Amino acid sequence: MRILLLGKNGQVGSELKHTLAQLGDLTALDSTGKDDVCGDLADLDGLRHAVRFLKPDVLVNAAAYNAVDKAETEKELAHLINAIAPQVMAEEMSRLGGWLVHYSTDYVFDGSGNRPWQETDTASPLNYYGQTKLAGEKAIKEVNCKHLILRTSWVYGVKGDNFAKTMLQLARDRKLMSVIDDQVGAPTGAQLLSDMTAHAISHAMKLRELSGIYHLTAAGQTTWYEYARYVIEQARNGGVELQVTDIKPIPTSAYPTPTRRPLNSRLDTGKFQKTFSCTLPGWQDGVSTLVDQIIGE
Repeated sequence: MRILLLGKNGQVGSELKHTLAQLGDLTALDSTGKDDVCGDLADLDGLRHAVRFLKPDVLVNAAAYNAVDKAETEKELAHLINAIAPQVMAEEMSRLGGWLVHYSTDYVFDGSGNRPWQETDTASPLNYYGQTKLAGEKAIKEVNCKHLILRTSWVYGVKGDNFAKTMLQLARDRKLMSVIDDQVGAPTGAQLLSDMTAHAISHAMKLRELSGIYHLTAAGQTTWYEYARYVIEQARNGGVELQVTDIKPIPTSAYPTPTRRPLNSRLDTGKFQKTFSCTLPGWQDGVSTLVDQIIGE
């Protein structure tokens, strides 16, 4: 099986490089390219050339425009990368008869209510980033290539910055911290996404009818406030000395950003677990491992 991975240096892509290599012959690209092929999603001609040249059986797109606030002013670029490029990938994979694996987000929903969103719920993004991700989903479905669209949320990875690292740095420097407590979701590790992606691909290659949209996050739910408290507790249990003595819960309204964020980021993962015969671990498992890795750096 020939696999093409785009976005190899991102949080999820960094994990996928290792996981997907166990499934077949992997070519992993970033925006700078390799051997006359390029993985730059802003270069549509180069993207088409890469897929046609490499002829993958599976294309896994872990690249995206993820700057939620900047998307409001860089609309053309955000739309190009998140909406038009997935359409190009879908068209090329349809021509090859292969599979496209594409990651989407809870931001396609408006964050209302307090129950987990299901795949069949009506999407209604609050911001332009969410609109572009929804447009990418629709483009893939309209082309109707074999596809797995995996919606996820609150993604973190060992590589680069993440919420846990930020909280621990603040806890080292401050006695008082304020963290949002009215947004609810499930912190989901890049390693978990990578492992479950490979698992889903292994199943889907045998059954075209598995093509569709799935929600994929760690199990359970929490707020950013409780997430921060858990990270700090785990760090202290690991022997880390922190200055913080009080963590204050605050509403989203007390921490304004250029764009609105959904309050309810819960995603119902029942379809994924049933279809691919798996049980997703609680969010605490991955976060505990992440904290251990941060402490050990």
